[in-house]
Amino acid sequence: MAIAKFNNPYRPGAGHMPTYLAGREHEKNEFRRLLRQSTVMENLVITGLRGVGKTVLLETLKPIAISAKWLWVGTDLSESASLNEMNIVTRMLADLAIVTSSVAIGVTEKPPVGFVRGERVENTLNFQMLGAIYNQTAGLSSDKLKAVLEVAAEAIKPHGIKGVVFAYDEAQNMTDHTEKDQFPLSLMLEVFQSLQRKGIPFMLVFTGLPTLLSRLIDARTYSERMFHVLMLDRLDEKDSRSAIMKPIEDSKCPVKFSENGIQSIIASSGGYPYFIQFICRELYDAYLQTDGKGIPVSATVRKLDSDFFMGRWSRVTDRQKQLMLVVAHLENSDGEFTVVEVAEKSKEHLDKPFSPSHIAQMFNTLGEAGLIYRNRYGKYSFAVPLLGQFILRQAENGQDWAQ
Repeated sequence: MAIAKFNNPYRPGAGHMPTYLAGREHEKNEFRRLLRQSTVMENLVITGLRGVGKTVLLETLKPIAISAKWLWVGTDLSESASLNEMNIVTRMLADLAIVTSSVAIGVTEKPPVGFVRGERVENTLNFQMLGAIYNQTAGLSSDKLKAVLEVAAEAIKPHGIKGVVFAYDEAQNMTDHTEKDQFPLSLMLEVFQSLQRKGIPFMLVFTGLPTLLSRLIDARTYSERMFHVLMLDRLDEKDSRSAIMKPIEDSKCPVKFSENGIQSIIASSGGYPYFIQFICRELYDAYLQTDGKGIPVSATVRKLDSDFFMGRWSRVTDRQKQLMLVVAHLENSDGEFTVVEVAEKSKEHLDKPFSPSHIAQMFNTLGEAGLIYRNRYGKYSFAVPLLGQFILRQAENGQDWAQ
């Protein structure tokens, strides 16, 4: 019966809220500070590698905003949402309508027809009304969207609402398309900068991979001054321990981790929240299924390799794998590295080393595959946490591409 009462409390799914969110108090306090702005001059970007908890943190910020009398709208930004300006406008109006559809903005008098008496119909800011305002406004897409949002701001003001947070996850998918003369990202940035200069309390909150920052600056150079950037990293040892122990601290929980086990989980996960949840979930299930004998943490790492890394790795050519193995041998492979550093290291490990130009070209291809990204200072990093350690494990297994 004890087991039945304690379902596995660890949740390693994409964006799944853990039963206990460890750390991130600084980030939440920074968001509270932004909500206290009398005039919105700073918007928020939350960025970091996959698995650091960006989506989970975003969901945690929502009740904070609502309790501070802000409305919260938004969703995941798919690539289709930013194909063109009209798509991003439709996305924003649909999101806004969810919280404004009950806000009245006047009454329409319907005249009598035959024996049917006339009636007064209350108009609300539903999606149809927002779309009508957009279509009836003259000018460019930015002029039309500004007009809609200004009407919405005036309509909600009497209801004690301090402002509206437009929160978008996976925002690195949003980009301008110069070749098609479509600039959805620039449109959004221009509109919000204009509204905020007028004192309208609408705030942007973006989460995404580190490539998001360069895309924002490429779209509008002033965007660097529009956003306060929070770079999420791995948890420290204290918060990692809390993420492991808090979900099972109830004295009736059938699973307990030894001190050695906790240290091993922290070391193997690197402090990344997703990996902590994954490893702990596997250990929890194994403990119950083996009558308390459990399995070593190393066994869960092998499953992590198969479930998390291998799908991405299988799409890489052998020559690209050789290059990434060279990167994995760098002392700073978990941080930032340069083309020159990789070229020099390749001379130590390969009979046919890579030239700097070849490395730069391959890095661009690997960037498109989501394995490496370049920051605006010309340095590169693995886009997946602990990828270097995974590559080294594959090489130790005698893979042909490592020769």
